[in-house]
Amino acid sequence: MRPWNLLALPPLPEELMRGLLAPLGERVHVRVPAARDRDALLAALPEAEIVLGDWTGTLVMDAAAVAAAPRLAFVQQPSVGVDGHDLGALAAAGVPLANTPGVSAVAVSEWCLGATLSLSRKLAAADAAVRAGEWPQQGLQPHELRGRRVGIVGWGPIGLSCAEIFRALGCHVTFWTRTPREDPAFEDLETLVSGSDVVVVVIALSDQTRDLIDPARMKQGALLVNAARGGVVNQPALVTALREGHLGGAALDVFDVEPLPAGDPLRDLPNVLLSPHVAGVTPEATGRLLTATLANLTAAVEGREVDAVLNGVAPIVRRKFTESSTT
Repeated sequence: MRPWNLLALPPLPEELMRGLLAPLGERVHVRVPAARDRDALLAALPEAEIVLGDWTGTLVMDAAAVAAAPRLAFVQQPSVGVDGHDLGALAAAGVPLANTPGVSAVAVSEWCLGATLSLSRKLAAADAAVRAGEWPQQGLQPHELRGRRVGIVGWGPIGLSCAEIFRALGCHVTFWTRTPREDPAFEDLETLVSGSDVVVVVIALSDQTRDLIDPARMKQGALLVNAARGGVVNQPALVTALREGHLGGAALDVFDVEPLPAGDPLRDLPNVLLSPHVAGVTPEATGRLLTATLANLTAAVEGREVDAVLNGVAPIVRRKFTESSTT
């Protein structure tokens, strides 16, 4: 059987990309676009049978890209988020799209905990004060985390891991997800947002979750921790809530525009912890990501079911054009 044509979109040097995919052996022919832009992507798609997605969201399989790929049989996204991909267009073309759920759950939940502790104990402010020659033992007013109400928005692997570690510290944890649960910890969104001392956002961005969290509806002095996507939290409303002192602080690993543009008002607010979308980036998480990605790609080319298909297409990957149909 001829090798599958695999188009690799991650932002890695071609030789490194080929090395990472070497375990697939001669079952795939690995190619990369000639450049990291849309024209090069569209030019490379007509022969692509498998696409390994771009975790940065720069090169995406939107409707036009799907239309440019008549041979496409499978898209493997090497991340939890699938921003920019048109799941409907892929489903209509009979192309399953899979992600890698859970690989970064430990990393992201630990970041959420660390960020919450940094905000509640005023670690960044204390560090800046000492570096400036000050010694504000009485002025920072830090708070303990034990006993606080922590509301988690999102109940996938990351949300579950967040709940585990915050409960281990003695927090009262509730959660909300789009599918109501018969669980005493489940709350409606309004109750969770308005009643939590800490709101942790780890839900996927979609049309249904865009601007889901309005910081103005949070309780006075509460903390907001966002490790989901910038669009889930209304960012202009967040800036206003922080400027007016309605919130006690915010920790953000994600933003409406990334990298965060020069002149963005978030840069000038003292009660914000800014992070460059690295909550899930650890060597351990990267190892799990690579393992899950290679396992799915191997299953695809061997005709076995792939895991974590998101768009409702059957998880068996089938070629659009066989050897006989091309002769």
